[in-house]
Amino acid sequence: YDECKRRYSVKLWHHFTACFNCMPVAALIDDKIFCCHGGLSPNMKSIDDVRHLPRPTDVPEEGILCDLLWSDPDPNIKGWGPNDRGVSYTFGEDALQEFLTTNDLDLVVRAHQVVEEGYEFFGEKRLVTLFSAPNYCGEFDNAGAMMTVNSQLLCSFQILRGNNDKKTGKPINKSMN
Repeated sequence: YDECKRRYSVKLWHHFTACFNCMPVAALIDDKIFCCHGGLSPNMKSIDDVRHLPRPTDVPEEGILCDLLWSDPDPNIKGWGPNDRGVSYTFGEDALQEFLTTNDLDLVVRAHQVVEEGYEFFGEKRLVTLFSAPNYCGEFDNAGAMMTVNSQLLCSFQILRGNNDKKTGKPINKSMN
């Protein structure tokens, strides 16, 4: 909100919000890769729960929709815990594995957190955080990344370096092992 207001206008922010309230909150790739902005929800037992979310809608302060946008993985907890953001939850590897097993999924792809190399794995490579903005807000020295999924569901990553990085700035291709 603050950045949009500073650079453009509150009116534009309201237009963006109206647009986002209509957009899908998750995607499923070939019934095996679950994609969302934030993470999982303790209230979401099945991906069918996502299909039943009313759209368009404002994002509530709690519940499945809120968690899909705000939850974060945490390697130091089991199950579900409070989130330092003050909204939603953190989830451990066990909660991730339960969600994947219950829904016969192989991978969760999410964003929502700056990671140094543009992507970062969690839970024995069963979740990947993908962050596409290098040098985020001019305050971080992070790379960005894009992920490509081929017809065999092999994921590969293209690393994006920011302008103030001493490296070439050209994309670097990596495959998921």
